[in-house]
Amino acid sequence: MRRLAIAAVLSGVVLVGLGVRAEAPPPLPYTEGSVWSMTFVKTKSGFSDDYLKSLAATWKKTFDEAKKQKLALSYKIIQSDANGRDDWDLMLMVEYKNMAALDGLHEKMRAIVLPMLGGEDGAHKLSTQRLEVREILSEKLGRELMFK
Repeated sequence: MRRLAIAAVLSGVVLVGLGVRAEAPPPLPYTEGSVWSMTFVKTKSGFSDDYLKSLAATWKKTFDEAKKQKLALSYKIIQSDANGRDDWDLMLMVEYKNMAALDGLHEKMRAIVLPMLGGEDGAHKLSTQRLEVREILSEKLGRELMFK
């Protein structure tokens, strides 16, 4: 019983000590902005234009519709020279309002893309064709920060 009383007193002292020392954290020098999904792609030699034509026919149309439905804010593609055979030459970027915009996004995007591609079979066929011209090296999710 005595140990329990000592533990209770010590816990109280610790909690009071934490309360006394608690200060408001300094303000951050930035505000959080939109969230970007980034896909880093390495196209096979001589196939960049073929891959970009394929993206224009499907990826662009998909995200134009996603913008209309307010699922995405914007999208863009960045092209760069690859610095070695394990480096990307295309970065596909999609901007979302915030992290919450990603909740349930997969099903919403499927509802847009599957009819466009002719269902699951069409989506599988396109995925298989793209394997011949490109490799996805990595995908990242990042938040834009704006200095105050």
